[in-house]
Amino acid sequence: MLANLCTLIRGLYILWITMAQVVGQEDKEKTTALKDLLSRIDLDELMKKDEPPLSFPKTLEEFEYAFNEQGQLRHVKTGEAFVFNAREDLHRWNQKRYEALGEIITQYVYELLERKCNMTKEILPVDATEDEPTSFIYLSPDALSNPSKLLVLVQGSGVVRAGQWARRLIINQDLDSGTQIPFITRAMEEGYGVMVLNPNENYLEVEKPAKSSPLPSPPEPSEEPAEKRERKDEKESKKKREFYEKYRNPQKERETEQIPIRENGSSEEHVLYVWDHFVSKAAAKNVFIMAHSYGGLSFVELMNQREVQVKNRVCAVALTDSAHNIWLQEASKGTQDWMQQRCRNWVSSPQPLDTPVEPMLPDCPRVSAGTERHELTSWTSFGSIFRFFGEALEAEEDEEAETSIAVTTRSSSLKNKHQDL
Repeated sequence: MLANLCTLIRGLYILWITMAQVVGQEDKEKTTALKDLLSRIDLDELMKKDEPPLSFPKTLEEFEYAFNEQGQLRHVKTGEAFVFNAREDLHRWNQKRYEALGEIITQYVYELLERKCNMTKEILPVDATEDEPTSFIYLSPDALSNPSKLLVLVQGSGVVRAGQWARRLIINQDLDSGTQIPFITRAMEEGYGVMVLNPNENYLEVEKPAKSSPLPSPPEPSEEPAEKRERKDEKESKKKREFYEKYRNPQKERETEQIPIRENGSSEEHVLYVWDHFVSKAAAKNVFIMAHSYGGLSFVELMNQREVQVKNRVCAVALTDSAHNIWLQEASKGTQDWMQQRCRNWVSSPQPLDTPVEPMLPDCPRVSAGTERHELTSWTSFGSIFRFFGEALEAEEDEEAETSIAVTTRSSSLKNKHQDL
């Protein structure tokens, strides 16, 4: 009896092992088949399958958004702030919609610069022909003629254009924090001429001409009967059509190419060009520069190229979370020493506004911008920056006065000595 029971148990164990192997083999085959299917499916394309058309409104009114009295972007019907995820699970469509709104915001800010700040466009290059791509900057009426003070504003890199610090802040917060308009208005009130640079307008984007499809290569000779080969080809062709029709991208983005703007093909080139053709020719005795993020790197590159000119004309430089690096940019010892005296960098930090922050490199002093958000550093430092400029100008004038007194005293002494003789 016991022997029979042992035999039965051994048989059941063998059966269990065999079934487990069969099930494991089936699972393995299923997994292989699934992997094969996934390898043929482009998940990005799959997500685009039911995507709405990539066509969006051309104006704020068509978007049904407007800026209220506080400069906040709000929906005209609901009063709600802008919603990025207008359609769930359609990230690309939402992003394209956001970018379309961003382009409208750019034009809106241009209008504010012209209407509210009374600024005018100056086309770059200054000697541009009719058929070449161009950029532009904005000048206040006295930007070139103001004999005392000139403020030059340089934003960071990316999609932001003249008059903007951060598109995200304009859309999600307000115009004051995201645009340069408060700086322009304050500067004009304090007697500055103003230049608004446009360092990210570097090229003209045009659509590539359609490429002609190559002629299909002749099929290889086959020993199969023509009728059978045609049925096989038709079956394969139908199978491919069904597959790609199911997972195809119904909205191919247009292919474009970029034509660089002469002598303004990068932020660094643009800042140098504006210095040579505008800032250096301005009447202002004291030039002040404010640069955010990558704009700080472009300023240091300007110093590398025009060190003597910058030292002679610039009174003070305010940087906000600057991306410059004096070692990687190989700034001279003279530039580093000058930046120690004339520059200040308001950096993102949890410390209170204007709290000294440990310097990373031996260039300009660093202080807290009173925020940990990179894009907000310019706005939160607004008042401190103008105090810094005021103090720098006062120190410059005191130094000039002392120098003038010393020269006058020396001249009088020499005159009296000559009369005595």
